[in-house]
Amino acid sequence: MDSQCGSSVGSRATIGGVGNINSTHVSARIESYEGGEKKCISDVRRTFCLFVTFDLLFVTLLWIIELNVNGGIQEQLKQEVLQYDYHKSFFDIFLLAVFRFAALILAYAVCKVRHWWAIAITTAVTTGFLIVKVIVSKLLSQGAFGYLLPIVSFILAWIETWLLDFKVLPQEAGDEFRYLSAQNAQDREPLLYPGPVQDGQFYSPPESMADSDEDLDDKHNLEKPIV
Repeated sequence: MDSQCGSSVGSRATIGGVGNINSTHVSARIESYEGGEKKCISDVRRTFCLFVTFDLLFVTLLWIIELNVNGGIQEQLKQEVLQYDYHKSFFDIFLLAVFRFAALILAYAVCKVRHWWAIAITTAVTTGFLIVKVIVSKLLSQGAFGYLLPIVSFILAWIETWLLDFKVLPQEAGDEFRYLSAQNAQDREPLLYPGPVQDGQFYSPPESMADSDEDLDDKHNLEKPIV
């Protein structure tokens, strides 16, 4: 009897230990997610914003190089900005990169939007504008930069779309789902895993003797035949 009670207590203590381990693991996962939520922005979203910044800086660098190659920055700025010509100027491609940067940083860094509508607008505007400009304008007759700037802008815009749609939004949705699952598991934890059993919590009465001497005498008298 004592051995059965001891094994029962041991099994309950084992279950309690497993419950404590699981609750610790769940609490760690919740604290980790809450710590990430306390940040201004998630890691994957920060990477996306850095790439958007790279998009603007890279297009700006290519445009400055194009200004230098074609006769000096000051003279070319006058021709491409002050005397803007849609058919020959690269200034609108630079403005297109500024538009992408402003719209995406405002939507996904400042407002922390969790939808693809902003990137869809910027990519559609970029794609449509570049296709029309390449067909209508005379950029292809202006050397290597007539090919390079439109192609680079087009590729960068679609890479941003791919990053947001296949990396940022799915990963953030998965993190939120895991957080809610861990929180629900922690709420159910007291019902699934009782705490460890303390000594003296259960009382097992001492094992009684099989038959006392008085009971044996009574049975013996009853079994005698009546004369």
